[in-house]
Amino acid sequence: MVSKAVIEGVLVVDKPQGPTSHDVVACVRRAAGIRKVGHLGTLDPMATGVLPVAIGRATRLAPWLTGAAKQYRAVIKLGLTTDSYDVTGTEVGGALTLDPSAEAPSAEVVAEALHRFVGETEQFPPPVSAKKIDGVRAYRLARRQQPVALKPVSVRVDELSVLSIDAWRVECRIRSSSGFYVRSLAHDLGQLLGCGGCLEALTREAHGRFNLSDGVGLEEIVGDQATREELRSRLAARLIPLGSLLPELPAVQVTDAGARRARHGNALRPADLADGPATGPTPAFRVVDGHGRLLCLAKPATGGLLQPQLVLATTRSE
Repeated sequence: MVSKAVIEGVLVVDKPQGPTSHDVVACVRRAAGIRKVGHLGTLDPMATGVLPVAIGRATRLAPWLTGAAKQYRAVIKLGLTTDSYDVTGTEVGGALTLDPSAEAPSAEVVAEALHRFVGETEQFPPPVSAKKIDGVRAYRLARRQQPVALKPVSVRVDELSVLSIDAWRVECRIRSSSGFYVRSLAHDLGQLLGCGGCLEALTREAHGRFNLSDGVGLEEIVGDQATREELRSRLAARLIPLGSLLPELPAVQVTDAGARRARHGNALRPADLADGPATGPTPAFRVVDGHGRLLCLAKPATGGLLQPQLVLATTRSE
């Protein structure tokens, strides 16, 4: 039987169309037998692809993991405008709805319009989104047919490449900052072209360092006739463990005395570090013990100290 202590880390789920991100979390929670489970970035029910799910103490790392850049493969349908900015919504827009006799914008015009979205821009989130207005999710207000007045947010598109253009359908790949809505991109592109547009299909290919090659199918998590122990064993084998998370942050190894100080949130002195003082421009260091176990995240402080900011290990046995 797999020890419960083993079931912690990040499970990268390759989400299928249909279930919500909350549904996926519920499946993982049941399979792992642990309540402390949360996803690291919502995917709409129609979207597929990378949905990282944090389990156990990994949920405490969520603020460090959710803000990573994302990569998407999207299909935008021009000539159709909906209230949700995707094909699952209700058609709106009057004249911006596709006229079967109309001529589709040329590939050159579409590509030039898409290029305008590269870089830093202000983007309005979709009315049907998880953004909060006075503490209420925008999608809840939209379902109640109440006014949804969202403010624009600053987002960044690092790369936007056109993969194919087939009349009224545009397939593209986007690498963007956290908080970017591909549905808004589809809607805004349609407005810019004057024909309307919405999102037809979306796959998240990467969330920071998590990508589709790490993905686990939902059917593997739900199981067929698998026992609880078998499901837990499957999850344990596919988890990215705590010690392998946030590899972009440099790691420092502590002595046994340093490990005790780290577990209690005490500042780490140069003498507590096995390899000498920690240096270099970084927002934080990963503090690990002699076995490579992640004890805490620590920030540089005056006097050559490292001050733990997020303690993950509290006992010697962890």
